[in-house]
Amino acid sequence: MDRRHFVKISAGAAMGGILGLEHTLLARRAWPVGGRQLDRIGVQLYTVRHLLEEDFEATLEAVAKIGFHEVEFHDYFGRRPEQVKALLERLGLDSPAAHFSWQAFHEDLDGVIETARAIGHRYVLLAWLPPEDRSTLAQYEDLAEFCNKVGKACNSAGLQFAYHNHDFEFQPIGGRIPFDILLDETDPDLVEFEMDLFWILKGGRDPLEYFQSHPGRFTLCHIKDRGEDQKMADVGAGEIDFASIFRRSDQAGLKYYFIEHDEPADPLASIESSFQHLTALTF
Repeated sequence: MDRRHFVKISAGAAMGGILGLEHTLLARRAWPVGGRQLDRIGVQLYTVRHLLEEDFEATLEAVAKIGFHEVEFHDYFGRRPEQVKALLERLGLDSPAAHFSWQAFHEDLDGVIETARAIGHRYVLLAWLPPEDRSTLAQYEDLAEFCNKVGKACNSAGLQFAYHNHDFEFQPIGGRIPFDILLDETDPDLVEFEMDLFWILKGGRDPLEYFQSHPGRFTLCHIKDRGEDQKMADVGAGEIDFASIFRRSDQAGLKYYFIEHDEPADPLASIESSFQHLTALTF
């Protein structure tokens, strides 16, 4: 399989007559290559979470040695914000964004903002919804209202709030797509989005269509590849043509690109291989 072929969703088509996460009919199309390259490549540290838990400092040192200049946090493993900031400065790393939990946003928004400002994050992201809070359209409408509220508080503190998708936001409920509710009912000035390119495809949707219909809303993205078995793969080892996606970066509003793999066999080898692929990628 030519991994430079972009995985494009054929709307309405399904294997066995079922339109769903694992049954969407895929089609492929070749795209020409241009001369642009990414000017910054980051990594979501969830990929190396087990290593961070064992040795936080040494793992970040290894990340820096690979060549990354930007990292996105999901956990600080007990380190205080001033400790994290000092380590980043020593290693020459920037952390423009961090994921915080649903619980943290609901129970300690002031703490989220204080932590982000102390470390130097510019974006704070809601990264996950508990299953019991995402089963109805009313819950997503409430979520949109909540995101606007959080976004306003973040903006007042000099930060930007953003929402990170998985695949469940693309499963229709009552004839509507929950992700569309979040896009349509949030204020673009208060709420931006981090598009996870693996999960939107797994959800049966085409990222390019969202770039076109909601230009400028997708400031950040997660770059994870998808193998023939439909599971996550190191970037460049799968079937997604990232060049065709990145060629639309200006339309999407993309500024930050974070490599990620949820369950790599060798986390450091995975992010290094992915980094090398993206460093050489032209679009």
